[in-house]
Amino acid sequence: MTFVITQRCCNDSSCVPECPVDCIRPRPGDPDYATTEMLYIDPDTCIDCGACAEVCPVDAIYSDFDLPSALERFVDVNRSYFELNPLDNSRLLAPSAPRKLAAELGTLRVAVVGSGPAGCYAAEQLVRHGNVEVEIFDRLPTPWGLIRNGVAPDHPETKGVVDRFTSAFRSDAVRMHLGVDVGSDITLDELRAHHHAVVYAVGAPGDRRLGVPGEDLDGSHSATEFVAWYNGHPDHADRVFDLSGERAVIFGNGNVALDVARVLVLDPDELAKTDIADHALKALRDSSIREVVVVGRRGPVQAAYSTPEFLALGHLAGVDIVIDESELDLDAASAAILDAPGAHPAALLKMELAREFAARPATPGNKRIVFRYLASPTELRGDDGRVAEVDLVRNTLDGDLVAVATDETETVAASLVLRSVGYRGKPVEGLPFDEARAVLPNDRGRVDGVEGVYTTGWIKRGPRGVIGTNRTDSQETVDALIEDFEAGRLRAPGGDRAALAALLAERVPTLVDKTRWNEVDKAEKAAGKAAGRPRVKGVLPDR
Repeated sequence: MTFVITQRCCNDSSCVPECPVDCIRPRPGDPDYATTEMLYIDPDTCIDCGACAEVCPVDAIYSDFDLPSALERFVDVNRSYFELNPLDNSRLLAPSAPRKLAAELGTLRVAVVGSGPAGCYAAEQLVRHGNVEVEIFDRLPTPWGLIRNGVAPDHPETKGVVDRFTSAFRSDAVRMHLGVDVGSDITLDELRAHHHAVVYAVGAPGDRRLGVPGEDLDGSHSATEFVAWYNGHPDHADRVFDLSGERAVIFGNGNVALDVARVLVLDPDELAKTDIADHALKALRDSSIREVVVVGRRGPVQAAYSTPEFLALGHLAGVDIVIDESELDLDAASAAILDAPGAHPAALLKMELAREFAARPATPGNKRIVFRYLASPTELRGDDGRVAEVDLVRNTLDGDLVAVATDETETVAASLVLRSVGYRGKPVEGLPFDEARAVLPNDRGRVDGVEGVYTTGWIKRGPRGVIGTNRTDSQETVDALIEDFEAGRLRAPGGDRAALAALLAERVPTLVDKTRWNEVDKAEKAAGKAAGRPRVKGVLPDR
């Protein structure tokens, strides 16, 4: 037998140093680690010990003996990776404890702004150094960022990393201050006065636009808003989405687009078993949408979705995945990618799956997710200020795989349009901002020109990667911070924890601390257990 990594892999890489025969790839530091869709286990080297499965925070690793039928293809996915990348054990990894801070340095105090995965990984890594106090701040009254408010409700295992953080934050070394708006309730200068360092992990809350006429018509929204709405984000709980028509169009074909498409066509009775927000579940029960068209500007080889997420669509009950065979006619450059010696297994499988979906017969009565490639919007149009149809232009790819518009156009009727063309970071008051990349300019996490201020996550590197990608990213930032502290480059804070607590109590009497959050968490889970769900979210006001 062997163990197999499957669809839910979050690239956290906790499994890598646990493997006694070092057969999990790619590893942090390997050339393809930053861009890999998932990690893989070499079946010829695996000794079936199960150490990797025990530490996986999202339960993505199975023995091939216990592999669910819907995941059986991942046996070949794992094997194919090593056929292209034969195992090299020249750099053996072993678990290692972080260096403890010297006692004479005193207590390192760090404020982390943002309680999503990037901020939580940073806090977890900081306290492993010993004499460290971490204060986590978040504008929302609930923690975990996109783990709570961004992960699709039908992917509950992906949220399992929260258990890791909950365990790591049990001690008083980490305190939470939820419902506190840094910049309004407390300033950056005040944070710096109470800490040696401040780490910004505020993500990329904005979204990119299509830049076409009619984009602001009613019925046209960002996928960011829709995802936040069905996940119960308090800023978006009152949003209204027109689900009265039969067709929705999504521009962009990354994993977020696939999440949105699934939520729109899944049986509401299946969604009722998840932690989806109650207001969204009610609206989806009344939905008339039967077809979701997912539009990508480039071809199927360049599609932004990951192979595991694309593969999983084929197992949705009551849903047809529709691809016209003409959509799969490849340009010379795309065909060369697949025909090249050593073509990546993920690209080959992505195309293989597309052809399989195209060959499947339609099932009468099923809902549909339709994939359109090599197409871009030129205008959204409608009557009375509401979107009713979208104009598309057909693209071709040049030699550099850049989409170039042709003169071939068409119009598609739709009552709901969602743009899923990327997240975008927003400026942080008092800090420099790179408008082109929409990040805080930094060197290994040190914010340019601002002593004692650091950054991690999407606001550091841009909106790419999955939950686990933040682990290595945060490690780089924490390493730089620890290096500066040990070298004496960080100013000692003038205020201590007691002074900070007094200031926050005066400014934010509604603050949710770790104890209060644990009470809310237990109540949500108890309500969920009674309803046969993981939890029932209380859509709390952020004030």
